[in-house]
Amino acid sequence: MQSIAAPARAGSRLCARCGERKAALKRPKTLEQICRECFYVVFEDEIHRTIVDNNLFKAGERVAIGASGGKDSTVLAYVLSELNKRHNYGLDLFLLSIDEGITGYRDDSLETVKRNELQYGLPLKIVSYKDLYDWTMDDIVKAIGLKNNCTFCGVFRRQALDRGAALLKVDKIVTGHNADDIAETVLLNILRGDIARLSRCTFITTGEDGPIPRCKPFKYTYEKEIVMYAYFKKLDYFSTECIYSPNAYRGFAREFIKDLERMRPRAILDIITSGENFRISTTTRMPEQGTCERCGYICSQKLCKACVLLDGLNRGLPKLGIGRSAKGGAGADGNGERQGKRPERNRSSLQGKHGNLDF
Repeated sequence: MQSIAAPARAGSRLCARCGERKAALKRPKTLEQICRECFYVVFEDEIHRTIVDNNLFKAGERVAIGASGGKDSTVLAYVLSELNKRHNYGLDLFLLSIDEGITGYRDDSLETVKRNELQYGLPLKIVSYKDLYDWTMDDIVKAIGLKNNCTFCGVFRRQALDRGAALLKVDKIVTGHNADDIAETVLLNILRGDIARLSRCTFITTGEDGPIPRCKPFKYTYEKEIVMYAYFKKLDYFSTECIYSPNAYRGFAREFIKDLERMRPRAILDIITSGENFRISTTTRMPEQGTCERCGYICSQKLCKACVLLDGLNRGLPKLGIGRSAKGGAGADGNGERQGKRPERNRSSLQGKHGNLDF
């Protein structure tokens, strides 16, 4: 859990907003010293303003909240449920969780989501990698090791969310990506030279040309303030980090962002603003969107990344779809050495037990 601002001591100053109650915290975003009650109000109002100013929803829409049990998605579910009632958005809300199959991590966090289902009165749908792909992340890590496993999880998770949303027949998916996450993504795309993603990573709504649009109501909300809100509201969330991601590349960008924030809190929003104002040269060739020949998912190649990765797993060649390592031939890894064969699974596509969903 992130560090929490210490409660106000005796003799501390009054709230900078109401001027009546003692300040209980200093807002990481603005450094204002305010009381809890005013913090709740300003936190929720800023999110409401983001929703309204960006026209994220229309009355009557079915909306799936990507729920992992962590602080971001738990606060998102709670706040969106409250704002939906208070401002009469007219939304039909659902919780949508992905079970990656990580023993000792996801099984525990899903118990939190199940409690949230009862606490907030929101229907819950759980979609598992095992059902969709016939692989769990535990299986994948056994096959490929701890390096590059986040590539598989990220690709599979994105499609699993869309497939779960299709089963729920929702109009939109909302995720708990916060300002820190978006700033990290801007930096990562610059470091990787990923022009295609850099041009859209700051969009508050993405995937409008895909199966189901995704929205980020927390785009301008600091992670520390989300933690403070969850702490003071005593929300029920799961705080353990994924056991397979201690060396993830994103973690280095996250540490850099935290260092910048300590020196200058405004840095997070400034990075997002920079990302929003990047202009891609008109001579830059961008990928052309199409659909996967096998599963129908939106992609820019004949086969989507998930199908390529799944083929490698099912053929006993888990590194087949990773990076630029195809030089050794279809039956070799990047060093030209044969990898240990693993018995092929019954399904080599993303058809899964629920059938081949149309996108």
